[in-house]
Amino acid sequence: MNTTNTNKIHNHKYNQSAPLDKRRSGVLLHLTSLPGPYSNGVIGEDAYRFVDFLKDAGFSVWQTLPLGPTHGDGSPYQSLSVHAGNPQLIDLQWLVDRGWLADHDIHHCFSDVFGRSKCISLAFNAFRKQFEESNDNKRHKNKCIEDINLDDDSKETRPDEQTECHDFQQFIKDQGFWLEDYALYCALKKENQKKSWMDWPDALKNREPEALSEAQDRLRNSILFYQFEQYLFFSQWASLKNYANERGIYLFGDLPIFVAHDSADVWAQRQFFKLDAQGKPEVVAGVPPDYFSETGQRWGNPHYQWDTIEASQFSWWVERIKTQQDLFDLVRIDHFRGFEASWEIDVDEETAINGSWVKAPGGKLLNALYQTYPDLVLVAEDLGIITKEVDELRVQYNLPGMKILQFAFSGESTNPYLPHNHQINSVIYTGTHDNDTTLSWLNSLSEDEKHYTKQYFNFPYEPLNRVLMNAALASVAKLAILPMQDLMGFGEGHRMNTPGTTEGNWQWRFSWEQLKEEVRMQARYMNTLYGRMV
Repeated sequence: MNTTNTNKIHNHKYNQSAPLDKRRSGVLLHLTSLPGPYSNGVIGEDAYRFVDFLKDAGFSVWQTLPLGPTHGDGSPYQSLSVHAGNPQLIDLQWLVDRGWLADHDIHHCFSDVFGRSKCISLAFNAFRKQFEESNDNKRHKNKCIEDINLDDDSKETRPDEQTECHDFQQFIKDQGFWLEDYALYCALKKENQKKSWMDWPDALKNREPEALSEAQDRLRNSILFYQFEQYLFFSQWASLKNYANERGIYLFGDLPIFVAHDSADVWAQRQFFKLDAQGKPEVVAGVPPDYFSETGQRWGNPHYQWDTIEASQFSWWVERIKTQQDLFDLVRIDHFRGFEASWEIDVDEETAINGSWVKAPGGKLLNALYQTYPDLVLVAEDLGIITKEVDELRVQYNLPGMKILQFAFSGESTNPYLPHNHQINSVIYTGTHDNDTTLSWLNSLSEDEKHYTKQYFNFPYEPLNRVLMNAALASVAKLAILPMQDLMGFGEGHRMNTPGTTEGNWQWRFSWEQLKEEVRMQARYMNTLYGRMV
């Protein structure tokens, strides 16, 4: 790259603010993997304890997977909403602390996923009484104001000081651009035995105004419940984010580029997706054969109707990023190459082998996002088949790409994932949530591959999995991320996800007993040694 282009990139206005302002390191751990008494980790005591661990170990970034409500397979990359939070992450103790739930009710949800919904319903009933009383009081105040004939400015109802009821009403107002459709979608899904919106009565499936109005009246309490559920999630997450930020920890989110077909977003805004007259996808998303699969990956998500989205000045994407800005300090765009072109597969194809690349207006989209959110901090997941055009788009907006050490040791010195080929504007990982743990991966290598890896690192005395973690932290890449499994030295059986499979994924968790003090001490030493302590 010539000097002129280099200076142009370094002087670019995008992605210059914290947390990409200096060398940092972080840990990749999804919230569900936290310890705790529930069937999965939640936004509770253990999440705050993990923040303290990160700070003590010298890390300043916590990366999670997407936080949306999942379908039955538990995949955070196939969500019921691009905005909503997963109610399975709500901490029930938080409800007890506010007097909406009794201590003895919590035991129902320790091991039963349906028990959690019951507990939140109990809390909702208690809150709703408080909420309705608050509204009754407000109406009474308005009547008093009218009786004494105060002027218009004085008639404005002032909420009680930071009451939960006022906060809830404000939340509904602030998040109305997605919450109204989402809550109605969830209420209708429950009423229709959790069937896809494609299998609802035609009037509801097609969002006929009269049918929607009747449903809103009929399901008023259910709609309010789902709004309350989201209020709980966002309130708890905001408290955790504030706690983390105060301790110098940035929260790193993950945004799947595509949307699940059975989601509130597709049901509510079909015009932005390539669907037929019945609402069925004409083509679906995926990737052709690659490192992870010989037949490619057929994800099944509908593709975007980019011309319609562009005509709306990318309003759907601008609204989507607004929620991410509220939740995170920086966001990874999963499958970033889809902003330049995406693999379209005919809906009737069983695999992703047959398909075609179709262009997307990525530059115009990113312009719209940065015009709305000048301080937006993005990272591009640029793994797989990456073309010159994709690289140019990423560089134009100064987005760090990803480097994966498990991809590095193919035997070619030009491999871009080898440490000597890394670039400063990158995020380096030993592996991602889609990779096996580094120790298990190393054990699966052939003898020749193991020899090459050892040779590259000058035949170290330390175990290779630790050597790779040190290499990630030593890299020139501005941000280094270690999966929690690698940090703890875990091997086979601790993988989070195997791409192309639907069984046994997204279930990994650790316990505090497994997290030894020496892990914290070693991490702090390495973060100090390689200049990643902030």
